[in-house]
Amino acid sequence: MESAISFCNNSTLAVSLSRNPSSSSCLKNAKIASPSSLLPNQFLGCGGLSSSSPRAKWLSSFPVQPRLRLGSTSIQCSVSGTTAASSTEKNSQLTRRSDIRNIAIVAHVDHGKTTLVDAMLKQAKVFRDNQFVQERIMDSNDLERERGITILSKNTSISYKDTKINIIDTPGHSDFGGEVERVLNMVDGVLLVIDSVEGPMPQTRFVLKKALEFGHAVVVVVNKIDRPSARPDYVINSTFELFIELDASDEQCDFQVIYASGINGKAGLSPDKLADDLGPLFESIIRCIPGPRIDRDGALQMLVTNIEYDEHKGKIAIGRLHAGVLERGMDVKVCTSEDACRYARISELFVYEKFSRVPAESVEAGDICAVCGIADVQIGETIADKAFGKPLPAIRVEQPTVKMSFSINTSPFVGREGKYVTSRNLRDRLYRELERNLAMRVEDGETSDTFIVSGRGTLHITILIENMRREGYEFMVGPPKVISKKVDDQLLEPFEIATVEVREELMGPVVELLGKRRGQMFNMENAGPEGTTILKYKIPTRGLLGLRNAVLTASRGTAILNTIFDSYGPWAGDINGREQGSLVAFEDGTTTTYALFSSQERGKMFVGPGVDVYKGQIVGIHQRPGDLALNVCKKKAATNVRSNKEQTVVLDAPLEYSLDDCIEYIQEDELVEVTPLSIRMCKNPKLAKKGR
Repeated sequence: MESAISFCNNSTLAVSLSRNPSSSSCLKNAKIASPSSLLPNQFLGCGGLSSSSPRAKWLSSFPVQPRLRLGSTSIQCSVSGTTAASSTEKNSQLTRRSDIRNIAIVAHVDHGKTTLVDAMLKQAKVFRDNQFVQERIMDSNDLERERGITILSKNTSISYKDTKINIIDTPGHSDFGGEVERVLNMVDGVLLVIDSVEGPMPQTRFVLKKALEFGHAVVVVVNKIDRPSARPDYVINSTFELFIELDASDEQCDFQVIYASGINGKAGLSPDKLADDLGPLFESIIRCIPGPRIDRDGALQMLVTNIEYDEHKGKIAIGRLHAGVLERGMDVKVCTSEDACRYARISELFVYEKFSRVPAESVEAGDICAVCGIADVQIGETIADKAFGKPLPAIRVEQPTVKMSFSINTSPFVGREGKYVTSRNLRDRLYRELERNLAMRVEDGETSDTFIVSGRGTLHITILIENMRREGYEFMVGPPKVISKKVDDQLLEPFEIATVEVREELMGPVVELLGKRRGQMFNMENAGPEGTTILKYKIPTRGLLGLRNAVLTASRGTAILNTIFDSYGPWAGDINGREQGSLVAFEDGTTTTYALFSSQERGKMFVGPGVDVYKGQIVGIHQRPGDLALNVCKKKAATNVRSNKEQTVVLDAPLEYSLDDCIEYIQEDELVEVTPLSIRMCKNPKLAKKGR
């Protein structure tokens, strides 16, 4: 396997030339052959740069293209060169551990991270041959399995050729970018997984930018290479351009490319020649990602980057040991800053082996471990030596952009289904969420029973709402609002990059819809032979609220919308919201077939017959602007003077809105009532009602 893998540094030269052709670090060590020995493919074939690349075309404009004979013919990554130089680092006490690799797997949503981790675990013999293993085993949360996305970062480890590889699976959705930012403190390199058809997407840019800021080594994995419409050359060239745009160093631009099919458990150095297993991927991890840089003999330092809870052990702090040795039963100092420290004792110590936590007596610097015994530990704190320990820099994540109001349930049905209904219950739960959700903010509202929750996006807060209702909480939430700010007396609001994949024949309605939401198109390109067009817009976050369902409607359910925060910009102006009003229940009672039959002529209904409703509850969508109060509980008069036969009544099927749909639907004067068994919408009794 080792002799089959070759790495080279020619793409480093391409990057250096593109920035400054006269001062390339690669040229200094390169031997230039005569023009007659010109072989362009050898010059352009490394780092995944194909001959159709924009960089390749630029290089081809030179009258003489040199053929490079790089001095070393051994198997080597550009990153391993920096690893070898670690012995001459500024701080001579820091060394590299060669028996451990700490990596994070990052990607855009649905590019196959978790499936790839499944294949890595199976080939590392983490499970028995006859053991039943469900798909996406790292997605252990019920909500993750239902939605098919990764929400929380989780870590495991495997062994390959006497090297322990700690793997952290991260979320791919932009709303959970805080999870990615947090765990990048624990690793030394990343596997950047990219779909072989879609190429780099908005979240790919975000996670790559964060990894490059940390100075991490990157191995690019072109996943799903077995798809019929795979286009690896386009993907690699686009990825290389993305590295250039993000000001990656020459060493980082010389990334190793692995082509893989995660679902089949195969990988290779060429898209046409995949090995029978993931051996090339494992080899690339060992060779291209350096071991952790540690201070083995220094004072103990461990940065807490994650917290789990166990009914028997209490809080479990998870993090990477940066210096020293941590032992079970050891007295330590827990610090948030130089002046804020407290003392504690480590009661239990665990390391990750295969798919479980294993007790350990001691852990050396460079490894990822779990610690018990510190009841009040928080993410971002440092567990340090009792006498000489110093805190590590705190974890920084980007600020939230969307906020929603949470309040106690004030509907007539309060307490029917929920276990926790008071403002004290709601307050305790929300502030407890801050212990592990660094990207979220909670503050008290205008009244004692109202709280303002801020997050990275609507989905970020919706996941919290869904978890709370499953835990037995009853409460109400208001519509999402953007977090604006003033700079030099100018009002600024958040803008996002929206990427829409839509069929060409359905592009018109989508473009019109995004234009109404103040979106500005800056790129449009065809995506492969399937007739799909990719539209890229810069659009205010306000314009994205309630947009997802509208885009699906305009594209007949075929469009895919992805967004990621870009920057704050000047206020874009007024944006029209929902054009249709709501149908509102006129009185308390139980819906009847008789009343619904006449009501459905006014719009689309949310409720069927035999459902309890209350005055002010939203029971449907009005077909015209403005709200309309309806009596959906009216019963047919039961008299004995009618001799005609009863007519057969046919009702339309009611609309079934999920929690996400309800939050997208409501406007300023409306609320979503959330209970463990039901999700209802109602008019906000504190605000003046909109009359027809």
